Amino acid sequence: MLHKNIIITGTSSGIGFEMAKQFAQAGHKVLAISRNREPLANFNHKNITILSVDVSDEIHLKKVKNYLKQHWEKVDILINNAGHLVNKPFFKLSQQDFLDVYNVNVFAVARLIQLSMPYLKKGSHVINISSIGGVSGSLKFPGLAAYSSSKAALINLTELLAEEYKDTQISFNALALGAVQTEMLAKAFPDYKAPVSAKEMAAYIVNFAMTGQKYFNGKVIEVSSTTP
Repeated sequence: MLHKNIIITGTSSGIGFEMAKQFAQAGHKVLAISRNREPLANFNHKNITILSVDVSDEIHLKKVKNYLKQHWEKVDILINNAGHLVNKPFFKLSQQDFLDVYNVNVFAVARLIQLSMPYLKKGSHVINISSIGGVSGSLKFPGLAAYSSSKAALINLTELLAEEYKDTQISFNALALGAVQTEMLAKAFPDYKAPVSAKEMAAYIVNFAMTGQKYFNGKVIEVSSTTP
């Protein structure tokens, strides 16, 4: 098996943390991007490089640009997993709340893809982690206006990029996740227990990242056995 160069954002906990471990243990090189580097630093795997980065901060993103320039000639897989959620009634949401959510869930994704474009080659796979709440016609929940609308924007961005770059044979897909037992789920639904663990969902995404570009481009795959 050819070893891949993989960028993952949001790796301090939950699905991102588990994906970094699983890719590294399979022999792939992982660039793990998260504000909190301690969890993966404690895991201490030779195949994981950790950058302490706030993806919503342009100055911080320069760390990613510099690392790629110095160490990698190609990015095989980019997984935009970092997310921000604000759970408030709509009338209490401020403009800053919306900006905070969109800065991480949409704008940072677009910027990181732009920074990675020189390294994305034929066969590379970009995966944007969205939410079932961002899918048109899906069940919606009070308090998640900023979050779910940002995930809808991320889906649309994914579809647009697949069209714009279809001649490059770089694949762009979105995974619209349902309920997974993570810290973010607990923030949105404090009393709900999801049937899928972060480790289980990570295993699914790892497999999709490795093989999904052969079958999908510009698609939104709903990965949801249930919603709260």
